[in-house]
Amino acid sequence: MGELEWIVVGGVAMTGIALIGSVTLVFEPRTLERMLLPLVGLAAGSLLGGAMFHMLPEALERTSDPLRTHLWVVLGFTAFYGLEQILQRHHRHRAAAAGREPVTYLILIADGLHNLLGGLAVASAFITDIQLGVTTWLVAAAHEVPQELGDFGVLVHGGWSRKRALLANLASGATFLIGGIVAYAASRSVDVDFLLPFAAGNFLYIAASDLVPETNRPHGLVQASAVTMGTFLAGLALLYALAGAMHG
Repeated sequence: MGELEWIVVGGVAMTGIALIGSVTLVFEPRTLERMLLPLVGLAAGSLLGGAMFHMLPEALERTSDPLRTHLWVVLGFTAFYGLEQILQRHHRHRAAAAGREPVTYLILIADGLHNLLGGLAVASAFITDIQLGVTTWLVAAAHEVPQELGDFGVLVHGGWSRKRALLANLASGATFLIGGIVAYAASRSVDVDFLLPFAAGNFLYIAASDLVPETNRPHGLVQASAVTMGTFLAGLALLYALAGAMHG
């Protein structure tokens, strides 16, 4: 398959991950809560490992100006920091979403924007190298799974029907494919190499600002903390091993 085919397949598959939220209806709330924290730890380790072991080294190999590459990493980090500041009401009221349906729309808007940028990032990796694109997609998917699980539960508890919540999640997930196609179209006429370090900055921000703090919230279970630390390290180790296999 060519770059565009990989981007389209990856975009459709990422959109389909939105359906994973429906499994929240199968588990008891306490069971789901025990599952989510280790998944968040895995996502954090995968994002950090993807940025540091794959995306940034590849970006540095393709440039004659390392300082400029690191500037794009910082800009990517800062862009997501600014986006989260703009959408801070979404984060502040998320726990109170039940019974406040307008807040659920803020969640969907935030997810749609995030997926759009994610599509740009993954497409830029596919354009750079197919193997790197596949790895970047897997890293992004590892982050999407716990996020979609949480978001679907919030929508349902916020007054949405199960069918409506699934359709809404699918719609917000579809922006990933839109972002990928935009990146591919842009690459035909302009140099999009900057998107790779920019995306690495995005991944670093999500891992450091959203996911790691979530795993550090007090929950009183030493065993759960150990498991979450283990999944975090597993995510890092997996991405390091993949990097070694790809360049070995």
